[in-house]
Amino acid sequence: MIKILTILGSRPQFIKASVLSNLLKKEKNIQETILHTGQHYDFNMSKIFFNQLKIPKPKYHLNTKSFNHGEMVAKMMTRIEKILLNNKYDLVLLYGDTNSTIAGALVSSKLHIPIVHVEAGLRSFNKKMPEEINRILTDHCSSLLFVPSLIAKKNLINEGINLNLIKNVGDIMFDLFKKHFHQKVKKTNDILVTLHRAEITNSKKKLLNVVENLNNLSSIYKIVFPIHPRTLMVLKKFKLFNKLNKKIKIIKPLSYFDNINMLIRSKMLITDSGGMQKESLYAKVQTITVRDQTEWPETINSNWNRLVKPKYDNIFKIVKKNFTKKGKNTKPYGKGNTANLIIKHIKNKKLFNKIKCS
Repeated sequence: MIKILTILGSRPQFIKASVLSNLLKKEKNIQETILHTGQHYDFNMSKIFFNQLKIPKPKYHLNTKSFNHGEMVAKMMTRIEKILLNNKYDLVLLYGDTNSTIAGALVSSKLHIPIVHVEAGLRSFNKKMPEEINRILTDHCSSLLFVPSLIAKKNLINEGINLNLIKNVGDIMFDLFKKHFHQKVKKTNDILVTLHRAEITNSKKKLLNVVENLNNLSSIYKIVFPIHPRTLMVLKKFKLFNKLNKKIKIIKPLSYFDNINMLIRSKMLITDSGGMQKESLYAKVQTITVRDQTEWPETINSNWNRLVKPKYDNIFKIVKKNFTKKGKNTKPYGKGNTANLIIKHIKNKKLFNKIKCS
């Protein structure tokens, strides 16, 4: 029996885990236990969200929300360590690049428990992003690294990580997309907007620029803006919320399924999200990413995504230029069978014994 502790803390991580965890439940020789750090916590995610994705209920809940980075990670590490010391797990399974990820990686590596990292090898090459630090450290603590693409694999090889421990399995989010969503729907001319990252929302200057560009676009296109609670709070703090044109349709945050259904029907996406850059590629929706770098360069290479700095009328111009364009019909993130490939590798006795002894 292989006993796995899966550490989760954010909404995207639960979405990713729903695919793999639901398959792990069917495995006779694998027992998964879920630990929820509480990094992101709200009613929608804790109840409706779990039911919607049929995620197994977490055995542990650490409730570590609403702390600064250092304090949050420290509290997580202290509590995760106690759980790992009091229980015998063969593997710790981590997703992505959050504070929950790095906390799990640091504790597990110091206790010599092998770490499996799903979504390994991503790099924006911007160390001012806390996520970039989390990615790098987690990868170098990990025993088995599941990458979503060839570029991610090359990143790890360039950093000196053992090639035999790197497995290109594709993007686990493509599994979910392929299963639940279909592209043959009636398109609207809407532009979907999602913004929440600190690099935009912490800067009044950048946020004002986004508001001004959206206002200009709203005179030509219909814009739907499901507004993140943090973004709403900051817009009000900077006295920018009332500057948004009344033509822009402001709505409450959407559930995962509602959000992707709206994306599929939209003509274009303006975002700063990492995950939605990929999902717009799967949905074949042109995307403007309001960031300087991306950890998903394949979306740029496929001509479905463009990086745009929030300066001058950049967003307005790039949207107009690319609104009707089409990208390449490529699948850089696998075939939609990522979860099955991960389980296959975990069940490989030769590989399992190798990482247990590493």
